[in-house]
Amino acid sequence: MPKVKTNSSAKKRFKVTGTGEITFQKAFKRHILTKKSTKRKRALRQDGMVHSANKDFVMRLLRMK
Repeated sequence: MPKVKTNSSAKKRFKVTGTGEITFQKAFKRHILTKKSTKRKRALRQDGMVHSANKDFVMRLLRMK
């Protein structure tokens, strides 16, 4: 049997924490930042957590399940 490969795009985008949560970087902070409020940009610095509804799917992409 061939080895099952991890999804390449998923391994670049998601990171698993020590407690088993899956984090990702938020979108919309690459360019055109002048029109966005400081509060909005500050909120985008925090890592996002994958919602429980999507967690099984992301774990399958990362071959953790």
